Amino acid sequence: MNSSNTSKRVSFGLDARAWLLAPACVWLSLFVLVPLVILLVYSFGGRDDLGRVTFGFSFDNYLRFVNGPYLSALLRSIALSTVTTVSTLVVGYVFALWLALFSKPTFRNILLLLIVLPLWTSSLLRIYAWITILRPTGILAHMFAAGGWQMPPLLYTPFAVWLGMVYNYLPYMILPLYTAIEKVDIKLLEASLDLGASPLRTLFKVLIPLTSGGIIAGSLMVFIPSLGDYVTPDLLGGGKYMYMGNLIQNQFLVVRDWAFGSAVSTVLIIIVSGAVWVYMKYADTSEIA
Repeated sequence: MNSSNTSKRVSFGLDARAWLLAPACVWLSLFVLVPLVILLVYSFGGRDDLGRVTFGFSFDNYLRFVNGPYLSALLRSIALSTVTTVSTLVVGYVFALWLALFSKPTFRNILLLLIVLPLWTSSLLRIYAWITILRPTGILAHMFAAGGWQMPPLLYTPFAVWLGMVYNYLPYMILPLYTAIEKVDIKLLEASLDLGASPLRTLFKVLIPLTSGGIIAGSLMVFIPSLGDYVTPDLLGGGKYMYMGNLIQNQFLVVRDWAFGSAVSTVLIIIVSGAVWVYMKYADTSEIA
């Protein structure tokens, strides 16, 4: 009798859980899985004289991407995303380390609010703020002029694109790093120092391995969106440099070659999926849970 009641309760619990998961599964299927399938089907198609997609099965779009000048956009995007990720990791780790271990609790809460605050505003507004700062008649130019120097051209350069990327994605690096560092038992660091290890050795041999989950999570949260970002390179780069996001935007909205744009998007999705696979394989998610 008891076993029968237990089995009924388990069955009811599973049914209730399935019904609770159903809306999320339907939502993900309609707005994630189906668009990805459509994108994949389009990528093997072609384009007629009117710009419409012609369905078929051909690797011409992928061969066009690999053999044409578009491969440089992929390499440029990977390089920019890598440099952005490394830059935010270095700056973010130092800041998160100080914030978690050395700052006062009251001041810490204020700084955390200031880190999250830019995320409440539009990224376009933040980018236009940098345009105002970096332009030849901007605030930075006036500061150079006041010191008797002439500011070198900064706007519409790779430096401006990199600076905008680091500024936009730095909070996504700091937050998981701060969470991971805060969970570290301070006694482990003290024990390392007591046993004769230098602070630098303690950092690299104890703290960084213990916070590897936060490092990988933060790197993933920066690398993936920066790889497909087209607004920042377009506005701060002045459209002088082609990146993957700009290439996809042009193919869909300007050239109207949806088949080739789908192929480029599929390549980008494969790279992003590879990054996620690396995260799932090597990250210790319990450290950042």
